[in-house]
Amino acid sequence: MDIRDATEPDLETITAIYNDAVENTTAIWNERLVDVDNRRKWLADRRQAGYPVIVAVDGDEVLGYATFGDYRPFDGYRHTVEHSVYVQSDQRGRGIGKTLMVELIERARALGKHVMIAGIDASNTGSIHLHERLGFVNVGVLEQVGAKFGRWLDLAFLQLTLDDREAPAPQ
Repeated sequence: MDIRDATEPDLETITAIYNDAVENTTAIWNERLVDVDNRRKWLADRRQAGYPVIVAVDGDEVLGYATFGDYRPFDGYRHTVEHSVYVQSDQRGRGIGKTLMVELIERARALGKHVMIAGIDASNTGSIHLHERLGFVNVGVLEQVGAKFGRWLDLAFLQLTLDDREAPAPQ
């Protein structure tokens, strides 16, 4: 398995992975499917913002993808990113998510980010444990802030401090 930057030909599989998560999981709190044009714009927007979209591949097959972006759109949050990691349903449990996460963390550090945030369905203990193994700390749960599949969802927040700066650099 290799990790590389996503390219245009990867978008069909990225779209399929995203839509599978929408239809079958609470990893994405969205109920609308997207098309390749949507993911093309999303990829262009990430690139324009200077943020990575990476894929795990086995030969030409995309097994999963990951990215991060602004945590919130205000200047005070410029040192903080929130990430997303998605793996094909038949490839989960093989370490692909962890491998993508390790690369994302390094990319965030290389961009000078200070904190990486994970917002995870609080019932997704597998994802929470993976993040904790990577050094993320559980910092709280927002109860019943989401809804999907006819039930309320709680949102667990975890964070990883990426460096030991005592103060942010001036803007």
